[in-house]
Amino acid sequence: MERGAATQGKVARAIEGAESIEFKATISDHQIDGALARFGLTARNDEERYIYFFDTPELALLGAGIIARARRTVGDEHDSTVKFRPVNPAEVGGEWRKFHNFKIEADASETSLVKSASFSMKVAPGLIKRVAVGKKPIAAAFTQDQEEFIVAMTGQRIDFSKLAVLGPLMAQRWSFEDPACPWPVSAELWQREDGERLLEVSIKAPAAQAAAAVGGFMAYLAEMGAERDKSEQTKTRWALDHYVAKLSDKSARAVIAPKAATRKPQRRQRPPSP
Repeated sequence: MERGAATQGKVARAIEGAESIEFKATISDHQIDGALARFGLTARNDEERYIYFFDTPELALLGAGIIARARRTVGDEHDSTVKFRPVNPAEVGGEWRKFHNFKIEADASETSLVKSASFSMKVAPGLIKRVAVGKKPIAAAFTQDQEEFIVAMTGQRIDFSKLAVLGPLMAQRWSFEDPACPWPVSAELWQREDGERLLEVSIKAPAAQAAAAVGGFMAYLAEMGAERDKSEQTKTRWALDHYVAKLSDKSARAVIAPKAATRKPQRRQRPPSP
């Protein structure tokens, strides 16, 4: 009893200031098809998304704990998000909480817990596609309020013109309930162009239920025989590393591509003398 209370107290202190906790686990690739089949998750009942990230070729934003992304959801609203991780909730101004799609939550995995602050806004249909092909600047995907949020968190503005479009990455998302789990479960399958896949399952719970949620979800995963990915890589890092490598490879090919061979003009032969 004392040990349980101590665990609850430790979790409570770790997520202090967060409104909710999202506990995530990455399922090993060889178990993905079985997990999808178990819960009847198919392309017929998914929410299909296309995700674009914006960062420098050196991933300067990610290195500073900033994620800038946009999502196209087929048949639904599109949005853009600015996310900071980690954050101290006490240092995040209260004026941002008035926005419906602003949140401070604890992102937890089997081995870590990090608090984040994210601010999402709707994006007009078709705009993200135009940004992706260069017909609109990247800054067009973000609102003035989102840019001011960046300034409030970092003390400086992001020069969006220095960023590259990384993606899109296809994602399938499902929400479902399982009698064995007290909380609704979300599953998100990301697939890169090279065919590599990553499946993340997660639950969200109010901060007050954090300790029970973490313990309960771990027990649930163990009971269903899920083998967690020991690399503990996040979806974002997994995606960005691939697209940055692809960007670098494309730049290298452009630099070392041989010049087109120029044909020397053939000397015109004089007609034979009559």
